[in-house]
Amino acid sequence: MIESLQNEQVKYVVSLQRRKAREEARLFVVEGWRFVEEAVCRNAPIKKVFVCLERETIEWHPLQQKLRERGIPFEEVDERVLRKMSATEEPQGILAVVRQTTYTWKDLHIDQNSVLLIVDGIQDPGNLGTILRTALASGVRYVCLTPGTVDLYNPKVLRSTMGAIFSLVLLPGHQPKDILDFCRDQGLSVFMGDIQGSSVYHTRLPDGPLALVVGNEGNGPSPAFRNVNVQCVTIPMSHEVESLNVAIATGILLYEIVRQRDLL
Repeated sequence: MIESLQNEQVKYVVSLQRRKAREEARLFVVEGWRFVEEAVCRNAPIKKVFVCLERETIEWHPLQQKLRERGIPFEEVDERVLRKMSATEEPQGILAVVRQTTYTWKDLHIDQNSVLLIVDGIQDPGNLGTILRTALASGVRYVCLTPGTVDLYNPKVLRSTMGAIFSLVLLPGHQPKDILDFCRDQGLSVFMGDIQGSSVYHTRLPDGPLALVVGNEGNGPSPAFRNVNVQCVTIPMSHEVESLNVAIATGILLYEIVRQRDLL
């Protein structure tokens, strides 16, 4: 059992709560019984699990068996150490260090039913996490993120994904031009959520692969996405409401794609 706050493993996990350290190590931390279990069930590349059993929980024994079956190392820590390692005020008793998975354009296998979600400059961690969770729920597996979007491995982003991050092919840090070039080369029709667009409910989505761009909470998608090959669509609103939360709007747009294409 680890009981010292000066233990090198403890210091290392604490360092991973900073973006720079995560990027250098290509690792991140997930916390909580449900989240760690999701990581195990979705075959995430877990490096190590740390658990505090001072408050015994029924979740530990079946999870411990799964860790042993997969050969994932785990170590017990006391409650004081767990609090030091955690990014939450009231840690549940378990956390895991996970390797970041790096994907390239070659990992996007586009077919006639593919939907690529393009996240452009979303800055709120909760919004991004909710968008990723909603994307997976609606059948989307491929997500591109432009520079300026909040860090994928921010603890608040991770918590909001509820484990969906382990089942998505994520390509962060790509410039709009490179994304649009990929869409053109792969034959994806590109649509963008925008207050100036035509009603999404009156827009007939074409057959074939499709990309949806959703943009920054205050400014919308960047000017780079506003070209003749990108069609703007909007969600009609009543009672003079000007806009919706971007995560909610993304969910509506994605499920309209699902509805029109009968994908689920």
